Amino acid sequence: MGGKKSNHIRGLLRHFKAVQNWQLILILIPLLFVTATLLRLDHLRMVELRSAVLEADAQGNEDVLNDSLRNLQSFVFSHIIVNTAESNGVKSIIFGTGPFYLEQQYLRAANAAIEAAESQLADDSNPNGNIYAAVSAICRPLAIENGWSWNSPGYLECWTSELAKYPATDNLEANLTADIPSTELYRRNFSSPIWAPTWSGWAILACLVILLIIIARILIWCVLRVALMIADRQISRK
Repeated sequence: MGGKKSNHIRGLLRHFKAVQNWQLILILIPLLFVTATLLRLDHLRMVELRSAVLEADAQGNEDVLNDSLRNLQSFVFSHIIVNTAESNGVKSIIFGTGPFYLEQQYLRAANAAIEAAESQLADDSNPNGNIYAAVSAICRPLAIENGWSWNSPGYLECWTSELAKYPATDNLEANLTADIPSTELYRRNFSSPIWAPTWSGWAILACLVILLIIIARILIWCVLRVALMIADRQISRK
């Protein structure tokens, strides 16, 4: 009985030797290279689309900008985009575009808010309009640079200190109602799926399948070798 079991195990080991693991590895290595190339091409395409968004932002055409954003979002949502992001000096691997900002769109909105407020302060019927315009010329660049809203401490301190330089402004009263938008409203970060049914996605899946087969074959071979050793010992004891 023990001899039949030993022969059966040897037969299984011979079947395993019909396809060697090194042959599977030879298939896996070029497949990994192809996968990396496909992922790289997807990443470059994402960079191209993201650059188109930033160019449209710089041009100031909102329709073109929105179309560029939709194209970028659609591509990222349907492809595997491997990227790196840095936070506190530490780089990590992410899936997606990573954060980027529509800086020029923000500046356009901030300038529009400030100009609307200035138009109220520089009204011809306001005898203090020239003073407010002078103060605004100083505080406006600081507000844009620091992202201050009209009621933020930094902005109010700037106006207070500048108005104090004019003796005639002791009794001035004005309410600046416009707000500079938050920079977070112009922050974009599109995330991609970890796997998608694209050329790179199928290549990744093929690599994983081959790798799992290699690991499974190694584990099964080890189990059979142990079983064969046990069977041979049982035969030798008889």
